Amino acid sequence: MTAETLAGPQTHAFEADVARLLHLMVHSVYSDRDVFLRELISNAADACEKLRYEAIAAPALLGDDPAPRITIALDARERRLTLEDNGIGMSEAEMGETLGTIARSGTRAFLDRLGAAKEAEGAQLIGQFGVGFYSAFMVADKVEVFSRRAGSDEAAVWSSDGLGTYALGPVDATEAPARGTRIVLHLMADAADYAEPHTIRRIVKAQSGHVPVPITLVEQPGAEASEIADGTALWTRPRAGITPAEYEDFYRSIAGQFDAPALSLHYRAEGRYEYNVLVFVPETRPFDLFDPDRKGRIKLYVRRVFITDEAQLLPRYLRFLRGLVDSADLPLNMSREMIQDSPILATIQKGLTSRVLSELEKTAKDDPEKYAKIWDNFGAVLKEGLYEDFERRETLLGLARFKTTASAGAWRSLADYVAAMRENQTAIYYATGTDIDRIAASPQLEGYRARGIEVLLLPDQVDAFWVTAGLDLEGKPFKSVTQGAADLALVPLADGAEPPKAESSAEITGFLAFVRDALGDAVSEVRASDRLTDSAVCLVAPEGGLDKQLEKLLAGAGQLPATARPVLEVNPAHPQVTRLAALAEDDPLRGDAPHLLLDEARIADGEALPDPRGFAARMARLVARIAQA
Repeated sequence: MTAETLAGPQTHAFEADVARLLHLMVHSVYSDRDVFLRELISNAADACEKLRYEAIAAPALLGDDPAPRITIALDARERRLTLEDNGIGMSEAEMGETLGTIARSGTRAFLDRLGAAKEAEGAQLIGQFGVGFYSAFMVADKVEVFSRRAGSDEAAVWSSDGLGTYALGPVDATEAPARGTRIVLHLMADAADYAEPHTIRRIVKAQSGHVPVPITLVEQPGAEASEIADGTALWTRPRAGITPAEYEDFYRSIAGQFDAPALSLHYRAEGRYEYNVLVFVPETRPFDLFDPDRKGRIKLYVRRVFITDEAQLLPRYLRFLRGLVDSADLPLNMSREMIQDSPILATIQKGLTSRVLSELEKTAKDDPEKYAKIWDNFGAVLKEGLYEDFERRETLLGLARFKTTASAGAWRSLADYVAAMRENQTAIYYATGTDIDRIAASPQLEGYRARGIEVLLLPDQVDAFWVTAGLDLEGKPFKSVTQGAADLALVPLADGAEPPKAESSAEITGFLAFVRDALGDAVSEVRASDRLTDSAVCLVAPEGGLDKQLEKLLAGAGQLPATARPVLEVNPAHPQVTRLAALAEDDPLRGDAPHLLLDEARIADGEALPDPRGFAARMARLVARIAQA
């Protein structure tokens, strides 16, 4: 050895402003301090993988210790965390180069590199010894690295407090691992929890439990090591070798739920990009299904290293799925924003979404009962895709299921609906609302029932939106039964009978004109109805206006400054209407009749009356008149 080598570690000044670099690390790159352990484990796993690769050509590098491992040792009393691997290790020169890459490049160069990575969408920053390694300074006020390269007798040490200098030099062989790297973190006072076994177990299980190297934990000095990760990943194993119980246990672990999966999808995609997928459809609704943020809950791994659970790997209408995607091609990028913008991720998103929908289609065809349960839980969310995902709208229409006026409470597909359409029926009719029983009892449905026309009953809020997206099926548009004209004249009654006629059309016509004049601006039109058979009156939206349910939702959200005036439809054949029409012009009850009819329609529609006292007074006069008769 030279005199310089025998002198031991030498102190060097960082060329970059390390304080600024670490500030950037903490505030711009990482949002969670736990991530330091993921980065160190990732580096250690990479070192073991590099040794495995080099040992193919030089088996002697493995010596008498061929099995890769990562060991975490804790000393809570001394606030110390040690992470050691038996991977490829580093020489003194490699430590100077590898541990100083980012620091010696300067903060400005680092920022330039970060900007370039955003543009290139492919630069690997996290995962390289450098940025990832320096995340240790989020929790440690001193870091020591002891390393010996595989096949070498010489060892070196690197140490720094991260405040502007680092020491690097040789170290006695007894102080370094026989092969690989040992990192010692002297934890800050506010990071003492990272020397507690339960904290390390939690982090490893959540973030690094499936790296390809076993991880063991020594909970305190002198204790025996216990395994906390076995170095295998369930999603990388062949499906034939995985039991339903293993899938169920893994689902509960990754989803944080206590039910069983209703559907499991496990496959490996190969081609331009390779990735493993293991996702589940829960058996019950997750508690956050209708979270206003509508975020997905699919975890993203890169080569079995957890990256984030905030990458949008599926469209928002599939947010009920739980599971993970493990990519072999994505870089361990610096930020979630870079990952989200990656073209590789875009390809994964497209392939995964198509595969999930295909699996749902297969289930709907092969096991309708199982699919009905899935739709019962998640149909309201899947229907969001009808409004948002134009590209897959046809597929989603095929997956959609509905309760209808003819389904007796069972789910019906649109294919079933179209097959049962009546002669001369030109549209797919629907009714929206907030309660399916109330919708089914709506007077607006009477004319459709009388003609045997099936009507979709849509009780979910999203229903008021997707039906406005201009959809059609086999050329048949969706049409609301509470909007515009009914267009029922061409469809005969189900039993072949003729619809009832008003006894005196002239009398009815005059009465309707009187009602229109009396109600003034409360309605936009009063007209005879061909959609009513049993009820006297109903309200519908104007032809060019919003469906009444959508109007209510928008008005309730403050997004509609004023509601459109409704159309009052009157059943000219109803006895109540014919009797009112026959009243003499000077009869006081005739003056109350228009308002009573409008309030009756409002009540049937579930609306609050704008003038309850006026309604009560008119009802009192009507009751008194009946009592006198």
